[in-house]
Amino acid sequence: MASKGFTLIELMITVAIIAILSAIAYPSYTDYVLRGYLVDATNGMAAGQAQLEQFYQDNRKYTGGPCAGNTNNFTFTCALSDQEYAITATGSGPVSAFSYTYTYTVAAGLVKATTALKTGWGSACAVAWIVKKGQSCA
Repeated sequence: MASKGFTLIELMITVAIIAILSAIAYPSYTDYVLRGYLVDATNGMAAGQAQLEQFYQDNRKYTGGPCAGNTNNFTFTCALSDQEYAITATGSGPVSAFSYTYTYTVAAGLVKATTALKTGWGSACAVAWIVKKGQSCA
């Protein structure tokens, strides 16, 4: 008679294969999801920058201008003077380790900076927004 079903060894091998694949795929998936949350910061700061430039065209100063609106994942703060500004995005919840700035000064122009990152993603960068694990500061 032919036996039907699976042996214990076959089931154990299948479970082991699934466990190995999960151990490889899960960290990549969580980093991918985290990258999706970081878009809130970059989009919010770019929109805030556009709003401030429109305000400047009308008023010839940044003081009193609008700041970017908060999102579920980031809180925005603005430091405004007559001719310069800085927009800071501070993460909350799953992105609480992240912080970005977008600064305009007469001397340096527009400067993007990453002031805080999740451990293992790299280090802070004074000239770019780091939005991907292992991204270089270029």
